[in-house]
Amino acid sequence: MSSANIFSSIPDQLPNELVDVLADKNQVRIERIVSRGHASPSGFWYDQQEHEFVLLLQGQAELELLEPQERLSLQAGDYLLIPAHRKHRVVSTSDEMDCIWLAVFYHDRE
Repeated sequence: MSSANIFSSIPDQLPNELVDVLADKNQVRIERIVSRGHASPSGFWYDQQEHEFVLLLQGQAELELLEPQERLSLQAGDYLLIPAHRKHRVVSTSDEMDCIWLAVFYHDRE
């Protein structure tokens, strides 16, 4: 087993969001996502088949969710569970400090 640091290996230039899969086994996937002023394209909504537990480790972000409609401002340490097929989008992420997310995607047990 090797160890790593979630805050390391972030490029100086980040034209697109950086997504690193940290673990992927059975019905669970864990990702590190790094945003730097990134947002979802206008009119784009994520509609995922998996549930997503997301924890903001660093930075600030604003999310919009539908059904019911909500707008959430997140700070470091905030987390939420987005159920499968609940449409959501990233409205904004901080650009003065990298926005580092830990996202855990999983399915219901069958």
